Amino acid sequence: MPGQSKPKQSTRGKKSATSKKKRWVAKVKTDSTHPPEGLFTKDSTTIARTLASKKVSPKGPASGMRMLTYFINRGGRGLTRKRRAELEKAKTLLSTRIHRDRSVSKRAA
Repeated sequence: MPGQSKPKQSTRGKKSATSKKKRWVAKVKTDSTHPPEGLFTKDSTTIARTLASKKVSPKGPASGMRMLTYFINRGGRGLTRKRRAELEKAKTLLSTRIHRDRSVSKRAA
């Protein structure tokens, strides 16, 4: 019919040219830390506690925070909302731990 425009097609769900490229994050290999197998599928308190331990993060909880952030970024859209929320909660707990440890070490100095 004249005067009517075609409905816009959604681009959601379509792959763009950039999605066909390999992502740099998939090639990253690290041997500096060794989180236990399946750690990121557990509850937030367990994740935060484990990543703050010296056994998993020899350089301290900040190293664990970097691992957690890296995992979330690598998961991308593949993470469910529920899983992402749990991981973000673990980040908050770990961040609180980092700030608490820093304030205690400043008082001791």
